[in-house]
Amino acid sequence: MTALELRESAVVVTGASSGIGAALARALAKRGAAVALVARRAERLRALADEIAAAGGRASVHPGDVADAAHVERSAEEVIYRYGRIDGLVNAAGFVHHGLVKDHPPSEVARLVEVNLLGTLHWTQALLPSLRARGAGFIVNVSSFAALIPQPDEAVYSATKAAVTAFSLALASEVAPLGIHVLAVHPVLVETEMFTSEVMARMPKGSEKRFISAGAFAQETLAALARRERSVVIPRSYRWVVRLRALAPERFDRIVAKTRLAALSDVTR
Repeated sequence: MTALELRESAVVVTGASSGIGAALARALAKRGAAVALVARRAERLRALADEIAAAGGRASVHPGDVADAAHVERSAEEVIYRYGRIDGLVNAAGFVHHGLVKDHPPSEVARLVEVNLLGTLHWTQALLPSLRARGAGFIVNVSSFAALIPQPDEAVYSATKAAVTAFSLALASEVAPLGIHVLAVHPVLVETEMFTSEVMARMPKGSEKRFISAGAFAQETLAALARRERSVVIPRSYRWVVRLRALAPERFDRIVAKTRLAALSDVTR
């Protein structure tokens, strides 16, 4: 199966209760895939499943915490039993915490690692045997632009997403000979509920003008998957930023830090 052959396929989407995950689930269902919706908020998953069904698509609801490895294993078995096969996995579950390292409670640090990194690992390991047995399929891991351009006020988040990117690229090499394709996606600014007024107050002025919709992000992600890219920045116009940093990383980081720190009143406290 290639990324474009989605009719009659079955795809697991984590983080499907809102934002990027929900948008990707809608886009996959519209292209003919049956989507297994995973997140903690069951009511939202049911509402999305009803929406997809009303539009003529297929969806099932599998509530649970991606950080719970045992529950992930059970959910994976349930999904495989229901559909008889798995063709793809989209690891979109994750969250961001804006704040200085000094203010990160240990519990929040642990949770970022558990959800953003371990959640991706758990679902990948749970479904990989099925994908390997079929010798086909895809895995999309939603990382972040912060993984490529680490910035003040999101150091721990950047670290978890950098780990997701490294994991994705290494995994891609492992499973490519088996016909499984892995894509790491790096969203820049996408309109989701994570960007609250409190978060926006900690970002540079004008940031609100650079957001794209979750729907637009989903369309670009599936287009990158169709091209069998291994790593993509969305919007693609931001690729030049990554290239610029590679040319002069220290100078680039100083400029970024100056811009980001200017918006933070608690840096020196």
